[in-house]
Amino acid sequence: MGKNPVIFIASDSAGETGEAVVRAAAVQFYPQHVDVRIVPFLEDRAGIDRLVRTAKEQDGIIVFTLVIPELRDYLVEQSIRHQLLYIDLLGPILGSLEKKLEQESRHQPGMIHPLDEDYFKKVEAVEFAVKYDDGRDFTGVLQADIVLVGVSRTSKTPLSMYLAHKKFKVANVPLVPEIQPPEQLFTVSNKKIVGLRITPEKLNIIRSERLKALGLPKTAMYATVERINKELEYADQIMNRIGCTVIDVSNKAVEETASLIIDLYRGG
Repeated sequence: MGKNPVIFIASDSAGETGEAVVRAAAVQFYPQHVDVRIVPFLEDRAGIDRLVRTAKEQDGIIVFTLVIPELRDYLVEQSIRHQLLYIDLLGPILGSLEKKLEQESRHQPGMIHPLDEDYFKKVEAVEFAVKYDDGRDFTGVLQADIVLVGVSRTSKTPLSMYLAHKKFKVANVPLVPEIQPPEQLFTVSNKKIVGLRITPEKLNIIRSERLKALGLPKTAMYATVERINKELEYADQIMNRIGCTVIDVSNKAVEETASLIIDLYRGG
């Protein structure tokens, strides 16, 4: 497995539509990591030129949701000229609808995301997930709607971001035997805490692939059976002490686990 592929999401709006599609596709290749970079609010050829130069340097793929025809055509032209792989997400759909409806589209960026209260809640939730990711700041446990706990590589970060796009404020805390868990985990309501469990065999495969992607040997302690069993036993002890709901993510896609978590949150 070579270096992680880089996908640039170009948009004349916020880029959320392209990001959602790319991440939905990328999860099918888990545990292979895809480096997703959003290039929002493109409004002129100079911006596209900068994007194309960077994508060329990174040997990346350009996925775009440009609704302004002039920008869309220019990006396609430059992508072909520089031999870059590109994917136009909206162009074929807009063209088909224009033919079917016998009406030209409005070519107005950002119509799908009006700056209303709902939109700002989503932005706030995403910022929260980034700030309180991977135990960076344990005060997030007190403020979060949902707290995810589990050992490394149980999809805590992807789940946090997915749930953030559903407007949930999520903090996630890694459980490591050598590190004392934050006291906040035992003082907040256990109904908002979700433990993520995984089988030793599945975790070994995921961690081994991660080491391979980083160019490290599979024999590293991170992926050994002994280390994995020790971490999982420790995580079970902490989850039992908390008394939280536990979900086995061994064979579940991020979307499936997120759906279960949302049902638990709304049901609780």
